[in-house]
Amino acid sequence: MALLTIRDALNEALREEIIRDENVFIMGEEVAEYDGAYKVTRGLWKEFGDKRVVDTPITELGFAGLGVGAAMAGLRPVIEFMTFNFSILASDQIINHAAKMLYMSGGEFKVPIVFRGPNGSAYQVSSQHSQALEAMYANFPGLKVVMPSTAADAKGLLKSSIRDNNPVIFMEQERMYGLKGEVPEDEDFT
Repeated sequence: MALLTIRDALNEALREEIIRDENVFIMGEEVAEYDGAYKVTRGLWKEFGDKRVVDTPITELGFAGLGVGAAMAGLRPVIEFMTFNFSILASDQIINHAAKMLYMSGGEFKVPIVFRGPNGSAYQVSSQHSQALEAMYANFPGLKVVMPSTAADAKGLLKSSIRDNNPVIFMEQERMYGLKGEVPEDEDFT
């Protein structure tokens, strides 16, 4: 067992899945050169480059839509929102496209996409960045909502979410990124 912070467990999961599957890539604001707003993607851009770790403009609707299209074309995007509050700007793509495509297409199109980032209360941010949106997303058919509370859960559930053939909302608690816990060293666990 390794002792990791939740942040490092998430980073390991992303790294291992990028190595395991050439179709996995990360996209979002400041995920590459800046290493992510909360440093979850630290080092991944330097290791994997621009095609696997993609910085975007501040256009949540746009990069969520690009991710949905990429997923429908067979890729496995991990879309990072700087805060899940900004996912509301992309909610048309998440709710009306990603979540419904499997059903609307009679099972022809899968949308293997993960929307991830911090959710809920946070340190030193305004109320516009501190909403808890898990109940809202849990009420839309076609979405799975995941909220890990330990480092082991964070790593295992993120790996499972990336491998899922349907959209997953993966919500992290910003105030828990620094918490440490034991994480199995086996690459395949949940």
